[in-house]
Amino acid sequence: MRYTKLWFGLAAVVIFSFAVLGYYGFEIYQQAPPIPRRVVTTEGEVLFTREQILQGQNVWQSMGGQEVGSIWGHGAYVAPDWSADWLHREAVAMLDILAQQRYGVPYTRLSAEQQAPLRERVKREIRTNTYDPQTGDIVVSPLRAQAIRAVSAHYSALFGNDLNLQTLREDYAIPPNSVPDPQRRSAMNAFFFWTAWACGTNRPGSDITYTNNWPHEPLIDNHPTSAIVLWSIISVFALLAGVGGMVWYFAARRQEGEEAPVPEENPLHGLKVTPSMRATIKYFWVVAALFLAQVVFGILTAHYGVEGLSFFGIPLAKYLPYAVVRTWHVQLGIFWIATAWLATGLFVAPAVSGYEPKFQKLGVNLLFTALLVLVVGSMAGQWLSIQQRMGLDVSFWFGHQGYEYVDLGRFWQILLLAGLFLWLGLVGRALLPALRARSDSRSLLALFLMSALAIGSFYGAGLMWGRHTHLAMAEYWRWWVVHLWVEGFFEVFATAVIAFLFSRMGLVKVTTATSAALFTATIYLTGGIIGTMHHLYFTGTPTAVLAWGATFSALEIVPLVLVGYEAYENLKLSTIRPWVQAFRMPILFFVGVAFWNMVGAGLFGFLINPPIALYYMQGLNTTPVHGHTALFGVYGLLGLGLMLFCLRAFTMHREWDTRTLRFAFWSMNIGLSLMVLLSLLPIGLLQAVASIDQGLWYARSAEFLQQPLLQTLRWMRAIGDTVFTVGTVAFAWFVAGLHTGWSLKPVEEKVPVSREHEPVLSN
Repeated sequence: MRYTKLWFGLAAVVIFSFAVLGYYGFEIYQQAPPIPRRVVTTEGEVLFTREQILQGQNVWQSMGGQEVGSIWGHGAYVAPDWSADWLHREAVAMLDILAQQRYGVPYTRLSAEQQAPLRERVKREIRTNTYDPQTGDIVVSPLRAQAIRAVSAHYSALFGNDLNLQTLREDYAIPPNSVPDPQRRSAMNAFFFWTAWACGTNRPGSDITYTNNWPHEPLIDNHPTSAIVLWSIISVFALLAGVGGMVWYFAARRQEGEEAPVPEENPLHGLKVTPSMRATIKYFWVVAALFLAQVVFGILTAHYGVEGLSFFGIPLAKYLPYAVVRTWHVQLGIFWIATAWLATGLFVAPAVSGYEPKFQKLGVNLLFTALLVLVVGSMAGQWLSIQQRMGLDVSFWFGHQGYEYVDLGRFWQILLLAGLFLWLGLVGRALLPALRARSDSRSLLALFLMSALAIGSFYGAGLMWGRHTHLAMAEYWRWWVVHLWVEGFFEVFATAVIAFLFSRMGLVKVTTATSAALFTATIYLTGGIIGTMHHLYFTGTPTAVLAWGATFSALEIVPLVLVGYEAYENLKLSTIRPWVQAFRMPILFFVGVAFWNMVGAGLFGFLINPPIALYYMQGLNTTPVHGHTALFGVYGLLGLGLMLFCLRAFTMHREWDTRTLRFAFWSMNIGLSLMVLLSLLPIGLLQAVASIDQGLWYARSAEFLQQPLLQTLRWMRAIGDTVFTVGTVAFAWFVAGLHTGWSLKPVEEKVPVSREHEPVLSN
């Protein structure tokens, strides 16, 4: 069977989508909020310089960046969004100054009639664009300069050691003297001012700010634009149209011919486990260890949300502050998931071709060593950076870059990229004989190799920014890594791997698996590539980005609404022949992937995807609802499922005792559900109400989050976290037991030897 049309469709989608994404990357570069040469008063006093703003960005990055609060809505959730918080504090400071000047009392004590003209004055002060492109200066009035000084003093005290703000620091989980150098604090104030200025200042010739009127701030009439509402409606229309088309396609496909009969015996009975395949087993031990470590740091991260600087009274934050544990929690998640997937590629490639290239085992071991150096080195560098024990240059290279999911220093980034290309070379050279052979699976293998190439290449987008790159452009490239690398091409890679495994097992025809994989990849990338822009609605981008992102991010959801059918088909495969029972648990993990694809990536993703939803919810706890259920529920479970498939080959002569593994599966999934339903989602929805009613600053403030109800909901997360942690420990216990023997059934309980009871991957 030929797949020309499917390949052409995939190529057309990729070429068109990257053309659009590239074009608007240039537009973002052209229209990003200007970084001024100076911020000066009308009287000529210099408040900030460009050098201070850029240095302040580096200070913010070195102390943890998006792991300590957020900027433009991207980052952590315990501390405020600094851009929204500064904007509100500056407006309030101006209102109080004017109220004292005119009436001799604070603004809050004035009548509504007295407040109205003051608000109008402050609105004009903030929203009027006073940037002069000829001089490069932003000119502010003495009134605004006085407010800027007041907010700067607050932030200097907050990141210093002012005892009057100790309670607020605990609420934000920020240790005293987190930025001990006064000059660094002043520079960071300049950066925070600039990010807030972009949020409140209209673009030239427009009545819309550089961030499309985000965040919601009633004091200066920052409200959703007509474009935000319009493209939200269009995104819902696109979703419904896409779902209708997908349902029609699946209904038409159901009428096609029957599948070939599933073999009575294991088709891969004669598969040999090569030395390089056997060398991957240590990767899976590391996956289990990193998974456990990530969960431990996740517990600390969640607990700091209620106790600030302590862990049940132990002053742990002195050594492991929130910024450190959250950085490690996020980064270890990427590490262990990627390690599981990469190890699967190293295992599957020789299994597919039956060919062990020369020095393949050496390459696998070399890559493993690089992985260990990367994990330990990057974590140590991040700790030193957040403790402010590095210079800003050194921190950028070996410490903390401050961007969520791309936190590791530039040196470690380069090492990881080199490791990915080494992995690509190892996989490619092992697959080469199979690609040269004329068989029905060539197209499927080509898709597998192309997705591996994309995984190796697209992480390189993380090298596209430097120390002083404009924040809008750094965000643009960062989402290439987070969205395209993680959510895009890993998805295609997983689709190809699972399609190959099921076709090689004889559970589906090769032609069917290939067609389905190519079609699924095309559908995913149709929405996924351009859909990257839905992360960029409010990061200093033009309105057109909002339009493209809204429409195509809705299309990302389309293939996910029918994954229930996929889950049913996968579960049915596990009972189709007695010999397939050996793989029931890995297949069950794939069923879990399908469920969370629909719920976590689909439902919870679309909850925040439309522009009007994200306008109010960006930076709230509705984001980790989607993040946890999609990252672990989809990519994590998929990595664990693939890992279990590979591990089956090393115990082919014994049956698994799957009681612990079944417990682990249900415990992790139930724990994840409880974590979301009892804590994250209720907190996020309450924050959304606060954001709609009073503004984002309030939804992220200590005043709101320290209320008894919110604190109770935070404590409720412990229930889900505990259940999930028990499942994680059980999974690691099972994996360890494959080596020690406690996860294997006693020999006397083994079913009499029969080829139909042998595992798929065996010597």
